[in-house]
Amino acid sequence: MSSFINTLGPVGWTLLALVPPAIVALYFLKLRRQPLEVPSTFLWSRTIEDLHVNSLWQKMRQSLLLFLQLLFVLLLILAVLRPGMEGEQQLVGDRFVFLIDNSASMGTKDEQSDRTRLEEAKRRVLEMIDQMDSGDVGMIVTFSDRASVTQQFTDNQRVLTSKVNAIQPTEHTTDIMEALRVASGLANPGQSAFEDGDVQVADAKPATAYILSDGRFQTITDFSFGNLQPVYVPMGSFNTGNVGILAFSTQRNAEKEDELQVFARIARFGPEPSEVTANLYFNGELLDVARIQLDNEDGTGGVQFDLGNLDVGKLRIEIEHEDLFPADNIAYAAINPPERAKVLVVSAGNDYLKFALGTDQIRRIADVTLVDPDFLKGEDYPKEAASGLYDVIVYDDCVPEVMPESNTVFFGQRPPVDGWKFSEEKVLPQIIDIAQSHPIMSFVNLGNVSIYKSASLEFPPGGTTLIESDQGALMAIAPRKSFEDAVLGFAFLTSEDDKTFYNTEWTKRLSFPVFVKNLVEYLGDVKQGQGEMSIRPGENFNFRSNGFAKEVHITPPQGRQRTIVPTADNLFSFGETDLLGTYEVREGDAKDVTQYFSVNIFDVQESDVEPKAEIETQWETIEGQSAWLPMRREFWKWLVVLALVVLLIEWYIYNRRVYV
Repeated sequence: MSSFINTLGPVGWTLLALVPPAIVALYFLKLRRQPLEVPSTFLWSRTIEDLHVNSLWQKMRQSLLLFLQLLFVLLLILAVLRPGMEGEQQLVGDRFVFLIDNSASMGTKDEQSDRTRLEEAKRRVLEMIDQMDSGDVGMIVTFSDRASVTQQFTDNQRVLTSKVNAIQPTEHTTDIMEALRVASGLANPGQSAFEDGDVQVADAKPATAYILSDGRFQTITDFSFGNLQPVYVPMGSFNTGNVGILAFSTQRNAEKEDELQVFARIARFGPEPSEVTANLYFNGELLDVARIQLDNEDGTGGVQFDLGNLDVGKLRIEIEHEDLFPADNIAYAAINPPERAKVLVVSAGNDYLKFALGTDQIRRIADVTLVDPDFLKGEDYPKEAASGLYDVIVYDDCVPEVMPESNTVFFGQRPPVDGWKFSEEKVLPQIIDIAQSHPIMSFVNLGNVSIYKSASLEFPPGGTTLIESDQGALMAIAPRKSFEDAVLGFAFLTSEDDKTFYNTEWTKRLSFPVFVKNLVEYLGDVKQGQGEMSIRPGENFNFRSNGFAKEVHITPPQGRQRTIVPTADNLFSFGETDLLGTYEVREGDAKDVTQYFSVNIFDVQESDVEPKAEIETQWETIEGQSAWLPMRREFWKWLVVLALVVLLIEWYIYNRRVYV
C-alpha cells in the first residue's frame, strides 16, 4: 500500500508552495531585448509582434527551461513528502540458520496452494536465500525425530539452494531438541569448517534461526538459545482437520486361545467426521469392513475384528476418508509364525513351581527343562549358558557363578551382577503396591498373599519395581546388556530350626500360575501368532534368532533385501525402517518368513495436523510470524536523483543556448 509522510509544518509547506509561482514571475520579470535601430515604417509592426510574443500562453508554450525548472521543484516537493510503500523484508542480520521440519506431518497439503508444508517451507527458504547480501552466511538443518546438518555455514547461495532443493520428506515423528542443539553448537565458537566453502565459526556472533515447521513438537526445555535469535514461521493453514489411526494390533482371544482378534483405534482432529469406514485386508485381499463411530467429546473410536484361526500373513487397515494428511489413514500389522520359549528351571523340591510350569498353558507356549542345582556345577551348563541356548533361566533359591546369555529369574537370591543388593531379611512385610501395567504382573492379584520373611531390594539403574512393600521393593526387574533380570526378594521355601516349610502361601493362590505364565511369556519372548509390536519410522528393530543364524535377510515393503549379522550375544538390530509397512524376516537360508514386524506412525502429535500459532520454551513463548518482517520501501531517494537529472538537463540547455 502506498503512503506519504508529512515531514514539514504549515510554515514550511507555505514557503515551499510559493516557489513555483515565484519561478514563473521571475521568468517574466527577467525578459530581455536587444535594442535595435529600425526604420520608422517598421516601428508599429514590431511592437505589435512583441506584445503578441509576450502573452502568457505564447511565452510558456515556447519555454522548455521554464517547464524543466517547474518539474525540478515539483520532484523536490514530492521527495519532501517521502512517498513509499509498505513492503516486507525477509532477513534480519547477516548469519542465518534455516531449521526445516521434514517430519511426517509436514507432508500435509495446503488447500490453498496445493503444496505440502515441506514444499512451502523449501520455497520460503529459497526466497530468503535469494535475499542474502554479499558476505551473508547461511546454514541448513533438517529435523524430524533426529537432526541432520544438510549444509554448514557458507556464503555460497548456489550451494545453499541446491541443498534445500535436495531435502526429502520423511514419515518420522518430530523432535526439535537435537536440531536446536546442533544449530547452537555450530553457531557458537569452536566449530570447524567441514567442506570447501564452509565458513568457520571462530567467534561468538549473533545468528537468526528461522524455524520452519508446523510446531507439532514438544515444549523446548533445558536449552538456551544463546547467540541464536529464534524466528518461528508456522507452516500450513490453521483450522485444518484430520482423521488418523493411532493403534492397530492383534492378540489371542482371551476366551478362545486358538483364535485371533484385531483391534484398532481411530481419532478425529477437528469437528468432522462423526464416523468413518474401516477396511481390513489380509495378504492384500479385503477381509472385513466396519463402521466406526467417533466420540463427540474426544473424537476417538475403536473397532474389533474377529479373525478366527487365520494363518500367518500380513494385515492392513484403511479408513475411507479424504483428508490433507493421508499417511496415517493406513496402518499395518501381521500374524507371525508361532514361537515357543526355551526355559531352563533350576530348582530343588519346589512342587508348586513345578506344578505351575506343567500346566497346559505353559506346555502350549514353552519347552521347559527341569534340573537340580547341581547341574550348575557340571560341564554342560557353562556351554549352554554361554551359547544362549535358553530364552530364560529360572534360578529357584540358587545362584550361578557366571550369568548366562539369556533373560533370568531369581527367587530368593541376589544375581552376581553389579547394582543388585539385598537388605537384611525382615518378618511379615506388607505388600502395598504392584506394577500391574508391567506384563509380568498383568492380572496378578496379591491382596490376600502373606510372606513370612523377605529382603528388600536395590537394583541397577534403569530397573523397575514390580512389587512394593512397606519395607521397600520385594521384586524388581533390570536390564543387563540386551537381557533382563527379574529378582524376587524371598524364596518360596525357607528353613528354621532344622525345619523346611513354605515361606509364603502365594504358591497356593490362583494368581501364582498366572504369574509364572507371565514370566515365561515376557522373558521368553513368546509369540503365539500375534502381531509384533509396531515400531515407529526410524526406530531400531531388535530381535534374536531362535536357530542362532549367522545372518538374517530383511525385506522392506519396497526396495532391495538387506542382510544383517548378529552381535556377540546373538542380537540382531535393524535400523533401516524409514518406510511404512510390514517387513519380512528370514533367518539364514530359510525360504519361509521367520517373522514379520510393522512400521507405523501412531503418534498424536503427527496426526493432529493443525499448525501451532506459537511454540513454547521453558522460559518464554515464541509467537509465530511470517518469514517476511514489515518494512517501508521509501521512494524519495529516487525522486531526488530524478530531480538532479532534470537540473542537469536544464543547465545543459541554458549553457548551450538551445532554445525550443
